[in-house]
Amino acid sequence: MANEAKPCPCDIGDQMEYGGLGQEVQLEHTKAYVVKPSTASDKAIIVIQDIYGWQLPNTRYMADMLATNGYIAVCPDFYVGKEPWSPSHDWSKFQEWLEDKKPTNINKEVDVVLRFLKEQCGAKHIGAVGFCWGGVATHYLALQYAEVKAGVSVYGMSLLEDRYELKSPTLFIFGEKDEVIPLDQVTKLKEKCTVDYQVKIFPGQTHGFVHRKREDINPTDKPSIQMARTDMLNWLNKYM
Repeated sequence: MANEAKPCPCDIGDQMEYGGLGQEVQLEHTKAYVVKPSTASDKAIIVIQDIYGWQLPNTRYMADMLATNGYIAVCPDFYVGKEPWSPSHDWSKFQEWLEDKKPTNINKEVDVVLRFLKEQCGAKHIGAVGFCWGGVATHYLALQYAEVKAGVSVYGMSLLEDRYELKSPTLFIFGEKDEVIPLDQVTKLKEKCTVDYQVKIFPGQTHGFVHRKREDINPTDKPSIQMARTDMLNWLNKYM
């Protein structure tokens, strides 16, 4: 269960003006939303989209929040121009839609983003934060890229065979009422994981609760959302 978060001198977005503080740029074969902090930083976060794509305002809101806390944030189009999922789509076609958008088939795009962050942004410490589809992708990065120093996987977990062999410290955040939590897989982390990790399950929360926009947050959910965002920032600050 979730424990009370430690105090963090950070901006968790509840007062942040919603708008989009960054800009879209071309990164070799794909595009990305990039937002930089007000003062120079050598710390960067790859923000990984959910199924609704890299242009979803909620995800960019999280990138903006990370930038206000001192991180260069880059949210790439991991679908590389392919149409993201839409609430109006037929859910019976979801697996078919997902077929060419596997969150474990992103190495080409990750390599492009890492080059951009190192060579053009001067990043020396790189982490990843992802939501839903992006949570699975973040877990995948933690298995594959030792240079990604910290990960926060929000409502997502890879089911690859080597899923417990984390190379970097990873925080997993879930909502208790999220029907896609792989609880049986989560408990096995304790048995097999050799790097630092943490699993936090927030009582009463549903899928998508952490990256809701300010205007979509109701008073009942606000403490859990604030705590989860604070946990995310504390984790990144600790390991980066």
